[in-house]
Amino acid sequence: MERLQKVLAQAGVASRRKCEELISQGRVQVNGVTVSEAGTKVDPAQDVILVDGKAIQREAFVYLLLHKPTGVITSLHDPQGRRVVTDLLSGVKERVYPVGRLDYDTSGLLLLTNDGELANRIAHPSFEIDKVYQAWVKGVPTSERVRMLAEGVQLTDGLTAPGQARLLTTDPPGRRSLLELTIHEGRNRQVRRMCEAIGHPVESLKRVRLGFLTLDGLSPGQYRHLTSQELARLRRELSASARRFGG
Repeated sequence: MERLQKVLAQAGVASRRKCEELISQGRVQVNGVTVSEAGTKVDPAQDVILVDGKAIQREAFVYLLLHKPTGVITSLHDPQGRRVVTDLLSGVKERVYPVGRLDYDTSGLLLLTNDGELANRIAHPSFEIDKVYQAWVKGVPTSERVRMLAEGVQLTDGLTAPGQARLLTTDPPGRRSLLELTIHEGRNRQVRRMCEAIGHPVESLKRVRLGFLTLDGLSPGQYRHLTSQELARLRRELSASARRFGG
């Protein structure tokens, strides 16, 4: 049993918020009965659901791995008219959503899907899915400051969770450095704020890995479907995390 607005959104009717409005307007019927309360539980496999008298068809789940370029918004629309990630998709009929966010000026690996349950598990820090970033920063951090990044940095919204950090290379004569950070949280502009906090602002930032998934073979702006083997492995690892942490 799932919430009605979630089923409608997954069927591509509209966004979940818009689907809640359709329900409150009395435009949705379940098994011949008009439903006006969002949150009503339905069985999408058995219940007959109509919107404005037309039956919905549940979309097949889609899982996409996108190499997001800079200058693109991780959203489905932008009031300022800037490009959004779904503008990069061609031939994808299903209504997919980004899993987490990458800033406008951040590039790299981004998943998009219409599988809300899987998306929530990937994005939630309790499942400890590695999010690996490479950041060019100003100057050359000392080993002590790199260690601070790994052990936790005090930000305005609290101490960051422990992760991993290492210095990959420097540009002679020490004008900038390439750091690799592995985190599990998803705070707003987290990596940028962490680097700023240790005195080495980010010049450019890229997410290079999510769990075991990488950008291999994808240029900026390109995407591909996850393979069945990748999806099965992702589900296994999420299930293992859920058992380990009681999720």
